[in-house]
Amino acid sequence: MKMKRILKWTALVLLLTLGVWLFIAYWTSTNDCGRYAATPTNPMKAILSCDYGAENLQLHDIEKPAPADNEVLVRVRAASINPVDGHMIRGSWLMRPMSGLRKPKNTRFGTDFSGVVEGIGKDVSNFKPGDEVFGAKNGAVADYICVKADRGIVIKPNNITFEQAGSVAVAALTALQGLRDMGRIQAGQKVLVNGASGGVGTFAVQIAKAYGAEVTAVCGTRNVDLVKSLGADRVIDYTKEDFTKTDQHYDMLYDLVGNHGFSERRKILTPNGICVLAGVGGAGIHPGSWGRMLGNFWNAFLSNFSKQKFPFYIAKLTKDDLNVLRDLMQSGKVAPVIDRTYKICETQAAVRYLEEGHAHGKVVVVME
Repeated sequence: MKMKRILKWTALVLLLTLGVWLFIAYWTSTNDCGRYAATPTNPMKAILSCDYGAENLQLHDIEKPAPADNEVLVRVRAASINPVDGHMIRGSWLMRPMSGLRKPKNTRFGTDFSGVVEGIGKDVSNFKPGDEVFGAKNGAVADYICVKADRGIVIKPNNITFEQAGSVAVAALTALQGLRDMGRIQAGQKVLVNGASGGVGTFAVQIAKAYGAEVTAVCGTRNVDLVKSLGADRVIDYTKEDFTKTDQHYDMLYDLVGNHGFSERRKILTPNGICVLAGVGGAGIHPGSWGRMLGNFWNAFLSNFSKQKFPFYIAKLTKDDLNVLRDLMQSGKVAPVIDRTYKICETQAAVRYLEEGHAHGKVVVVME
């Protein structure tokens, strides 16, 4: 009995200590928005996220950056919004240990960008002023950003617009790395893309075709013609047909939605097939995404006991893969799909539209 009392009190003390720590950590957490209060001497426009919630995204005048020795200064022409951006600014409790307990740690908004090089650091030799570029860098929804020359920036193909190039990085890298690295795609394979009309899905259909796969794409009624135009060999309208209730078998399922169970998807895979689980599932930014993400982790664990694998991954930013995407676009094998464009002053509206979960292709913000 004495040992039970000791364990009970020890647990209570630990819980109380944890509660006090969380309380203090929550109320003392802050961000650097205060430094933007001063009037900038060399101003530029940028979207800031000083408090959680899309309604708190604000257009501010802040100081124009200067490139470090290894950086490139880019005049941004277009940027795009991804579901991960919405997760970060909404501040769900699963994200807050990383993103900031009370206020966002990262106050700049957006990742994908395209634009024109305006200046370079003294150690940069692979870019010059006037180069048209695209890539990924935190804080992309702004007039200017500085990007490390050896990381998230490459030359833009001359056959796509700034709006298209500004929509590429996160979504296209997710599609490329999922199909090539996780799914080990091969020419002649049968590949099904679930969620084919969204930002990642439109890239996935085209990339799978570029690698020589036979592609079946799943989307809603209003997007059937769009997905056919991307090169899909077969399109399934999920409002009329359940792709898991078929005699067809696939070498790979590239699943962006996660709306079917483990056994349902196993049934339509070949004996050594792979179901690639990308991101949090679905194009919308909503609480249900977290349930799907946890389901992806569970499915990945279950597949350890099967020849059919369900790998789950998060895309990585690499310059080499941005160059692969550039070459695919330059050759005409991949063309970004844009649903809507918004001005930088309309960024809140752009996020709200993406949150609805019905965007086909990408939502882009253009600089004025």
